[in-house]
Amino acid sequence: MARIYTRTGDKGTTALIGGERVAKNDPRVEAYGSVDELGAHIALLADFSAEVGLVDMVEMLDVIAVDLMKVETMLALSDDFCGEVAKVEEEDVVRLEQNIDTLSTTLPPFKCFTIPGGHRVISQCHICRTVCRRCERRMLTASELHPVSEVAMRYINRLSDLLYTLSRHSAQKLGVEEKMWGK
Repeated sequence: MARIYTRTGDKGTTALIGGERVAKNDPRVEAYGSVDELGAHIALLADFSAEVGLVDMVEMLDVIAVDLMKVETMLALSDDFCGEVAKVEEEDVVRLEQNIDTLSTTLPPFKCFTIPGGHRVISQCHICRTVCRRCERRMLTASELHPVSEVAMRYINRLSDLLYTLSRHSAQKLGVEEKMWGK
């Protein structure tokens, strides 16, 4: 059986797709590491949602989990990588927008900021949203030194909007009054 450890990273480096070794705090590693963290939070949100019967959210989150693996892969490419990898595409961004639009049709108009809380599904939506925003910042930092896909940037930006919308949607479905700030 193959070992999980390789010892190749013991001195603070890791390999990108394409073989280039970089420091573990390289902006690309920071970016795909943040997306990896977001994926773990999305999985927890899906688990919480399943427990309370929010099947529509679980299905949506399962697709997003696959998309996030694609974003991670895109961020982990060495600058000179010439091969093919699975990528998020413009239609994935459009799908997020359609999900936001569909969910928004049943929600009261957005008038002020929402304070997280009221149920663990709602709180986890907000945790995912804030981690997603950090992903966006890390991707922007990486883009200052390395190519970062504009589609991946748009995907992450739109995903944070969807996660906010999901927090409102889940509050409605669970019968939890939204906590509003700035009324």
